[in-house]
Amino acid sequence: MKNGVSTQKADPTTATPKPRGIRQTMSDLHTWSGLLVGWLLYAMFLTGTVSYFKEELSDWMRPEVVRQAQTDAAEVAQRVADHLGQVAAGTTQWSLTLPTVRSNTASAFWRMPQAAPGGRRTFGSANFNPATGEEIKARDTLGGEFFYRFHFQFYYMPVLWGRWLAGFCAMFMLVAIVSGVITHKKIFVDFFTFRWGKGQRSWLDAHNALSVFGLPFHAMITYTGLVTLMALYMPWGDQAAYKSPAQRQELTTQVNAFLQPGKATGVAAPLAPVDEMVRQAQARWGKDQVGRVTVANPGDSSARVALTPADGARVSMSPQYLLFDGVSGKLIEVHDQVGPAAETRGVMYALHLGRFSDLQLRWLYFIVSLAGTAMVGTGLVMWTVKRRQQLPDPMKPYFGFRLVERLNIAAIAGLSVAMTAYLWGNRLLPVDLGGRGAAEVNVFFGVWAGTLLYALARPARRAWIELLWLAAAMLALLPVLNALTTSRPFWRSVAVGDWVYAGVDLMAWALALLHVMLALTAQHHKPRVKPARKAGPRAGDRVGQDAGTGTGAARPAAVTREGA
Repeated sequence: MKNGVSTQKADPTTATPKPRGIRQTMSDLHTWSGLLVGWLLYAMFLTGTVSYFKEELSDWMRPEVVRQAQTDAAEVAQRVADHLGQVAAGTTQWSLTLPTVRSNTASAFWRMPQAAPGGRRTFGSANFNPATGEEIKARDTLGGEFFYRFHFQFYYMPVLWGRWLAGFCAMFMLVAIVSGVITHKKIFVDFFTFRWGKGQRSWLDAHNALSVFGLPFHAMITYTGLVTLMALYMPWGDQAAYKSPAQRQELTTQVNAFLQPGKATGVAAPLAPVDEMVRQAQARWGKDQVGRVTVANPGDSSARVALTPADGARVSMSPQYLLFDGVSGKLIEVHDQVGPAAETRGVMYALHLGRFSDLQLRWLYFIVSLAGTAMVGTGLVMWTVKRRQQLPDPMKPYFGFRLVERLNIAAIAGLSVAMTAYLWGNRLLPVDLGGRGAAEVNVFFGVWAGTLLYALARPARRAWIELLWLAAAMLALLPVLNALTTSRPFWRSVAVGDWVYAGVDLMAWALALLHVMLALTAQHHKPRVKPARKAGPRAGDRVGQDAGTGTGAARPAAVTREGA
């Protein structure tokens, strides 16, 4: 006691625990919101990244379709419309997507006259040669559209369930972004800091740098992804504001350009020339800015034709169209604006899809989105690296840790193998195989499931290395496979200036090199071994003195190792 004040040190075992700060709370929220759906988020990010070039990938997956010189959209529309009158005879509606600089085929789908068993609507589809209007006989494949659809509605489940699941994951992603910004008070300093070969510290540095690099993009792409399906996730406002069928039809008109086929009169009438309608649209929007022609009740006196602009014509996906009388060809409605709320949604939808972008901006979307994929992946790996050091015996982890570790391997390295296997399946499956498009998808999921079984059977470090090397080999050999199975090898594509085919081959080699670097990093990684530490003080030792210096705190004596 000195001057009436006790100098006895407080017993740390009875001290009141320090309350958790906001940053620590947000750190826990960030960790668990990212981990619980991290595997699905990684798949959504990677397949969404590839989808920015889905048209080019679809062209690559149909080698029978030879690219041709750009033709006038009005002439193409008339040729295909004449052919659809035979192919889709009896349909109540058909819709034609006109060629673009990215895809020089015309594609169409139509309602089948007869419903499927159970009353379910069915559709037919085909690709057409823009120069002749004839149907192109190409291999059945979903092409890049599979990755696009998987990105937000997955597969092998009802579409609504898939979209709900994607929205659930996107909401967790938004929480992870906000909590991550709050957690890292030196986030911009961390962007310029990277310590190589430091185990957990290196993974954290990489995660921080990738997060800050595309932070505005990650926030935008996550939020706009939720906005695109906001009516599905939160329908109560629409239900309260639009109660009658007429009001709901008005809402549909505000946010959707889909032309509902009205009731047919039963009076036959030929369809007016479609090319003249397209030329009127070209006069308004520009020669190459007409994107789609939709005809309701063709061959009936009640026929209507709607023309919509191409996706690249403006930075909005809000509906804009010209409506014509299908018999007289007279323009009867111009729909070129919507309300402020619908236009805001349209702009956000367009920002998410990025279809308005030119080649350079599309590559920027691709690169920053790929960085976002890596951000999610490094976060998943960092969780296992950090917690491995806290295990009593790192060589005998508990079941939950082993499960997360194996899911990481299958979700990251395994997905690369599965996506490449999908492209291999496109070249190796028989061209005339029935249900060939579905078979390619089955190859994707079958290989992906196989990588999970492989990860469960092998030691974690070996599974990482072997699957990364497998992905690198499959990517590097993909152009070789293309050269052996088609008449469009890399050197010929370069010679004739076919940069869609040459670009896919070049990207396969670039991604192969990336996987080689990852495999070598995992292969040469030497886990840091921490020496055993002295046990903590026994009862009766000078707890107060040791607590003050920090030298006597009890620590586990087990040797720990960091995972790859």
